[in-house]
Amino acid sequence: MDISRRDFFKIAGATAVAAAGGLTFGSGEKNIVHAQAPVVGSKMVKSGSSSAAKVYFTKKIDADHLIKLYKMINDSIYGKVGIKLHTGEKNGPNILPRDMVQKFQSQVPNSNIIETNTMYLGDRYTTAGHRETLKINGWNFCPVDIMDEEGGVAFPVNGGLHLQEVVMGKNLVNYDSIIVLTHFKGHMMGGYGGALKNIAIGMASGQMGKRQVHGYTEGTNMPPTGDDWAHNMPVQDRFMENMADSGKATCDHFGKRIVFLNVMRRISVDCDCAGTSAAEPTMGDIGICASTDILAIDQACVDMVYAAKDSKDLKERIESRHGMRQLSAMAELKMGNPNYELISVD
Repeated sequence: MDISRRDFFKIAGATAVAAAGGLTFGSGEKNIVHAQAPVVGSKMVKSGSSSAAKVYFTKKIDADHLIKLYKMINDSIYGKVGIKLHTGEKNGPNILPRDMVQKFQSQVPNSNIIETNTMYLGDRYTTAGHRETLKINGWNFCPVDIMDEEGGVAFPVNGGLHLQEVVMGKNLVNYDSIIVLTHFKGHMMGGYGGALKNIAIGMASGQMGKRQVHGYTEGTNMPPTGDDWAHNMPVQDRFMENMADSGKATCDHFGKRIVFLNVMRRISVDCDCAGTSAAEPTMGDIGICASTDILAIDQACVDMVYAAKDSKDLKERIESRHGMRQLSAMAELKMGNPNYELISVD
């Protein structure tokens, strides 16, 4: 029997927790949950440092401030622009506000939303189901390109930790520039879902690329069955490393023509792929970050989560899945700078 989206999250969660054991974060040392923030090699530097990436920040979560931050990082964005957005399962309570995204998209010439189909059986597994879900969720104010509708294209992973290539949605090669507009939140398998997860899984084709990133290369069932999710896919460090490899392929392809915006709003421990079954957020909104550096922006958001007094649940989710390995893997692949200057625009 095909696994449902709800059953997938139950199985993946149980598997990740059972496999957790000692919590390791790159260095191999064991950490007690919440004893300290296990941030990998990062520091927020003093203003004006030439050795740090710039991360712009606002506490105000609205279209005007989203646009303001974007204009600070968009010097290299030109031509046909894809806005990579997690559009969510039907009626998801935590997805980014459509009005905010609509106003933002209207300010980006020659742009549209880009997405791919899912590997799990849910509202977006097929292109037809995906398009119906887009209508229900209100993503009909501009074209939405389901990039793997007609297949995929292999992107090389230069110097990857495990993967040599990842199959992306075929239409990704039609874009000159990419804006990665991410709802920063938790994730059942990744611990958290930031800019890396948005491109590493979100750009990969549903039938091929997502199999590679999830390490499901030996599986024969599509969509994967319950046993496949529980036993035939790596979790923790290997999964994070595969995501870093996939993200590197996209970042290398676009070079300076890719920028990142993370919206820290309705920060559930669950991803928007959980739909209406996503856990209600137990921590408050934080704000919006913007950067040209994928590692710096995800690092800054994780640091802000750990600084928040109400983030116990999300920290537990991150640590039990070894989510910090996303950051150290990106650093090893030289995808960005873990040291950043946080610049408030408020």
